[in-house]
Amino acid sequence: RVDRDLLIEHSNGLIALSACLSGQIPKLIARGKLERAEQVARELQDIFGKGNFFLEIMNQHLESQMEINEKMVEISERTGIPLVATNDVHYLEKTDHTAHDVLLCIQTGSTVDEADRLRFSSSEFYLRTPQEMRELMIECPQALENTLLIAEMCNLRIDLDQTLLPHYEPPEGYDLNTYLEKICWENLPRRYPEVTPEMEERLKKELGTIKEMGFSGYFLIVWDFINYAKNQKIMVGPGRGSAAGSIVSFILGITNVDPLKYGLLFERFLNPDRRSLPDIDIDFCYERRDEVLKYVAEKYGHNRVAQIITFSTMAARAAVRDAGRVFGVPYGRVDRLAKLIPMTLGMTLAEALEMVPELASEYKENPETRKILDTAMKLEGLVRQDSIHAAGVVISVDDLTGFTPLQRKTDPEIVTQYKMEDIQKIGLLKMDFLGLKTLTMIDKAVKIIQRTRGVEIDLDNLDLNDQMTYDMISRGETLGVFQLESSGMRALVVDLKPNRFEDIIALLALYRPGPLQSGMVKDFVAAKHGRKKIIYPHPSLESILKETYGIIVYQEQVMMIASKMAGFSMSEADILRGAISKKKRQLLAEQRDKFIGGAVANGYSEKVAEKVFDLVNLFAQYGFNKSHSTAYALISYQTAYLKAHYPIEFMAALLTERMGSKEKVAQYVVEAKRMGIEILPPDVNESYGNFTVVGDKIRFGLTAIANAGENVINSVVQERKQGGPYKSFYDFCSRIDPSVLNKRVVESLIKAGAFDSLGYSRKYLMMRYEKVISDVLKSRKDMALGQFSLFGTQEAQEFFEEETTIMHEEYPREDLMAMEKEILGLYVSDHPLMGLEGILKEVSDVEIADLEEAGDGSIKTIVGIISKIQKLYTKKGELMLFVTVEDMTSSVEVIVFPALLERYQDDLYPDNIVAITGRVDIKEDQVKIIANEVRDIEVEKEEKKSLTIKLKDMDVSPHLIGSLETILKSYPGRYPVHLYLYADNQATVLRLGEEFKVKPCELLFAEIRDLLGDRVGLVIN
Repeated sequence: RVDRDLLIEHSNGLIALSACLSGQIPKLIARGKLERAEQVARELQDIFGKGNFFLEIMNQHLESQMEINEKMVEISERTGIPLVATNDVHYLEKTDHTAHDVLLCIQTGSTVDEADRLRFSSSEFYLRTPQEMRELMIECPQALENTLLIAEMCNLRIDLDQTLLPHYEPPEGYDLNTYLEKICWENLPRRYPEVTPEMEERLKKELGTIKEMGFSGYFLIVWDFINYAKNQKIMVGPGRGSAAGSIVSFILGITNVDPLKYGLLFERFLNPDRRSLPDIDIDFCYERRDEVLKYVAEKYGHNRVAQIITFSTMAARAAVRDAGRVFGVPYGRVDRLAKLIPMTLGMTLAEALEMVPELASEYKENPETRKILDTAMKLEGLVRQDSIHAAGVVISVDDLTGFTPLQRKTDPEIVTQYKMEDIQKIGLLKMDFLGLKTLTMIDKAVKIIQRTRGVEIDLDNLDLNDQMTYDMISRGETLGVFQLESSGMRALVVDLKPNRFEDIIALLALYRPGPLQSGMVKDFVAAKHGRKKIIYPHPSLESILKETYGIIVYQEQVMMIASKMAGFSMSEADILRGAISKKKRQLLAEQRDKFIGGAVANGYSEKVAEKVFDLVNLFAQYGFNKSHSTAYALISYQTAYLKAHYPIEFMAALLTERMGSKEKVAQYVVEAKRMGIEILPPDVNESYGNFTVVGDKIRFGLTAIANAGENVINSVVQERKQGGPYKSFYDFCSRIDPSVLNKRVVESLIKAGAFDSLGYSRKYLMMRYEKVISDVLKSRKDMALGQFSLFGTQEAQEFFEEETTIMHEEYPREDLMAMEKEILGLYVSDHPLMGLEGILKEVSDVEIADLEEAGDGSIKTIVGIISKIQKLYTKKGELMLFVTVEDMTSSVEVIVFPALLERYQDDLYPDNIVAITGRVDIKEDQVKIIANEVRDIEVEKEEKKSLTIKLKDMDVSPHLIGSLETILKSYPGRYPVHLYLYADNQATVLRLGEEFKVKPCELLFAEIRDLLGDRVGLVIN
């Protein structure tokens, strides 16, 4: 907020206006405080100076504006403060009024038909023409002249296309160029123990280009903060983007990929013919990224370093959905319309209308559709919200306020108001500091391995030809392996069976929509395994394409082909690459002629040159940056190596790093069990905050327990370290810090199984824990007051421990599972679907965790247990359901519309195991299923089982039958109930109605026995 003192301090060079109806002066006038309004006007004129403060008058045909305008004229006449005609503009054209009204509804979550909602009272809030303004302000021509006067007084020039690198201070006796050269030549033999002329030549060439382009300081800045990170043991990624193609980056330790070994090109990164700042993006340990940012801010000045803003805009599909909802159009119809828009990045509604005949037909023939799409076209591309860019950081040569507007996002975070592209246009240094969770996980795994096995893992020198690692990848056991864990990628690695590092590089480059849809991937796999003959576009290109079985996979290969055949310099070849990837038609035509001419000059026939260029143009559209793929392939290999050789430690680190996602933890728990690793529930005597390795098992971390905050976890762990293991439940309660010892925390620990190892049943502790806590807290209070109970703590503990020896009864399996699910967010020691793996595999065709990979609009069948049901009534008063279904990997929301609900309502209730077939619906990264069919798996599994209740020699009164009916209705399910009444050795069989079907469990049986006594017989048959 800007207060008066700040205005006074910074008023020089500013022009101020009195604002619209919501301004201070208009509000005072509206409240009848004319003298105070005049006083404020004079004060503001004193602050900004005469001629720099103006009183605004507007005319949107509002009565309140007319009244305010009259008083503004009076104040102007009395004070001499000039008037200025302004226009309250909220949209560009008058016809945009409807779209603006829709935006207001989107913002407030309302529909256009709602009476009591935010709305503008007229359609006059658009940008008027000069003629319209003259007609509106005919009585105040001077106010209009002042509008032009202010425009002419304003003078702002933004310099573009400059380079504003922060200043790096080299040691005395060096400038930026000589210092960079010194570091590189000193480190060359450390990176390459056997230095060759090729290495020296490459280094000289790169240093020369860097010097010529004036970027030595840039490399030193990056080297400096990466050096800091490594010295602080902060994990840094091996590289990202095209920077991995530079030997200077490799020697400085900015990247960790040898560009000579993998054929990576410097010109793909820095091209003297393509004048722009280099772009080095760096991955850091997710948890410690902020430490590097803090170092940079302290080194160059907090006023010169900021994170960068990013704006999320309304895409075509979202705009259609929003417009449809605001107009009150049924969800199903709007959803169908939105789904007609192709899921292509950057797809606009105008493009979709040209590409999709069905959508165009709807638009032409249906007025409602036309209204939705016309409004959506006004909305698409508008900013929905701003946030902080995940990685972007700007480092300025001077105070940032001299180059970009800033805003405070959250204290103390300052962000630029210019987005990343604009930051680059004004010449400021933009860098990506990305926090990568995989690096954090690798770091944790390495530390766990060192602690449990005493083995120091040198990630920089792993054997990249390790057979065990490639065998594991080839079996598709890559859950948790960086970039290789999606269901589609797992299927691909099984087909490809990679057996060398280059295959992993290619995998990351190929697993993208373009190559997958083009058939390149199938050809690559077939060629690798000899099922397809390897054909090179020309024999001379074998050395370039041999690694990828004759297929152009990388952008670097395009550049090499241009150099080999047409004699392009690598800088020229990079221009060709850019023309192909960005589909610049005119430039591409020029490059084609140049390529063919160069190839002919080098002895190739024109026909061959044309053929090769056309092939290059075709495949290169899908070509990927090999430098980036190589760097990320190294992370993929590192995670695969750790999983293959140290599976327990790897999974413990993986579970810890993904602890914030219950879905991911559930998926990895299943994977660990598949690997033969037992996952143990939390334990007060073994657990820490994170997942830990205990022998050949993994113990759940305390952080995963609901209601167990950091203070609780620290107290449990610290007291255990200082006082030894907890001997009993009473011992635990009496030793824990009283400030964190409360009933909610202890109940969560009990339900999670954290006291199981002490010999208690959870049922017993749930019955007694409140009394124990009260006794402990009272005892502490008494001791603090110097009072001692006749029944002291020692006696209380002994009494409690004696009772535990006779209290072994436990909750039923279903209840224990429900407790774990409630507190840990997933099933740990057991799962309702355990034992049904055969049915799951037979009935379902996808695990819930892989639904997103299946693709929007695909028809899939899942099998899972119903964990939650939310009821909703349509505008017609019809019931529909939102059903949460989960399997052993994840959960998904299933939408059941009214028509379907009528057929399957009996199958949809909590804890029932069902198979659901439906359409995958992906919207704004949220995956749902629109149900088409529901099948009860319990019925398929149990066939036609029923519950039989046998009553012997009992007086069956109406009251007793009524009580029994109440109990049965409390446990709804699929099992019919048969009631056998025995009297005088004769049995009467009653088959109870549909409303009495039950789901058998121990609690149901216990209630029936409590009602009917020992003479009841319960049989599942």
